[in-house]
Amino acid sequence: MKTISLITLITMISTATQAQSTATDTLKRGEYLTRAADCVVCHTMEGGKSFAGGRPFKTPIGTIYSTNITADQETGIGNWSDEDFLRALHEGKDRDGENLYPAMPYTSYTLLTKEDVQLIKEYLFSLPPVEYNNKKNEIIFPFNSRIGISVWNLINFKNRRFKPDEKMKDTWNRGAYLVEALGHCGECHTPRNILMGTKTKDRYAGAILDGWYAFNITDDKTAGIGSWSQKDIVEYLRHGAVEKAQAAGPMAEVIEHSTRYLTDTDLKAMAYYLSTIEGKNPNKETRGRTSWGNPDQSVEIFRGEPFPVGNVDGVHLYLGNCASCHNYNGVGSKNNYYPSLIHNSSVGAPVINNLVMVILNGVQRYTEEDEIFMPAFSKKLNDKEISLLTNYILQQFGRPQLSVTAEEVEKLRQLNPSIKSNYY
Repeated sequence: MKTISLITLITMISTATQAQSTATDTLKRGEYLTRAADCVVCHTMEGGKSFAGGRPFKTPIGTIYSTNITADQETGIGNWSDEDFLRALHEGKDRDGENLYPAMPYTSYTLLTKEDVQLIKEYLFSLPPVEYNNKKNEIIFPFNSRIGISVWNLINFKNRRFKPDEKMKDTWNRGAYLVEALGHCGECHTPRNILMGTKTKDRYAGAILDGWYAFNITDDKTAGIGSWSQKDIVEYLRHGAVEKAQAAGPMAEVIEHSTRYLTDTDLKAMAYYLSTIEGKNPNKETRGRTSWGNPDQSVEIFRGEPFPVGNVDGVHLYLGNCASCHNYNGVGSKNNYYPSLIHNSSVGAPVINNLVMVILNGVQRYTEEDEIFMPAFSKKLNDKEISLLTNYILQQFGRPQLSVTAEEVEKLRQLNPSIKSNYY
């Protein structure tokens, strides 16, 4: 029997320990990149298991269901090779070479380095596989044809990798990589043309997605976030709330599952890069969305008065549903846990979408400190009542020239399958 010397044994143990440590570091890096790419939000349906897919996305061309990207070999991507996975993110093609729908943001992921793509795959494959058969997409012609996607790619897609700008600082280049590639921020914040391609000339100038308005995040001081400090941007990406804005809807999901986990160095890099994006104001806005509203005192005359039956109005709907948190005069709470409706980004926005969607859906996001919660009123208030409430808030605390009808509320309600029916 061969005897192993003590030195040899120590060397073997040390080598094994180093290998294990390297493997652990690799998975941690892969997890970090997967969070930065925000994969879990799109590939997890409500009540489903992480990365198993099934989340519906209602688009102008139909409903697309996200795919199962767990390592399950039958229903997921467990049989995909490294080259298959790389092709999906860099070229927008599945294992069989078929075109993926651009709801999967390969138009941004194409910028990722090969190394980062590999690390993401290794992390996903380290997780327990989940068996889940996805629903078939419900796409209208001609977009239901994979050939049609080939034509779309010729017009709207460039297969390329991120190249640092040697003229810019390392911080700028890191921020550009995080915003443009991993974070794919432009996919939501850039308006799209009739063929659903992004409008390059209005890059990051704001767009409506699934009923929500993804705000203008260019450096324009009126329409965008040019008046924000880089500290404001970092705070918002970390916690989802600053005095100027509070995250709700898809952006709240991004913060909860992605940006709050990033390092301070990366968040500062993103803030620095965003502050250099050329300002855009395509709608010629003359007043910023956080400059609207004054404390309302007129509701004092209603305090103690009985709630009208059968002839409800906006002010009583506000007092009965909103005033306990946002205060009767709209100033919110002192610690801003319940945000002020005055100088509020959603209330002063150029479109009514986010205000209505917040009332319908509520807000729920987690931070390191606590849970931010606002109840949904979709099953408590009908479309007419929500329109009356929204219009009162707009008149008293936001842009008084805007309004919403019950029919418009119904259309926004239909965009969220979980709240598509009125409460009665």
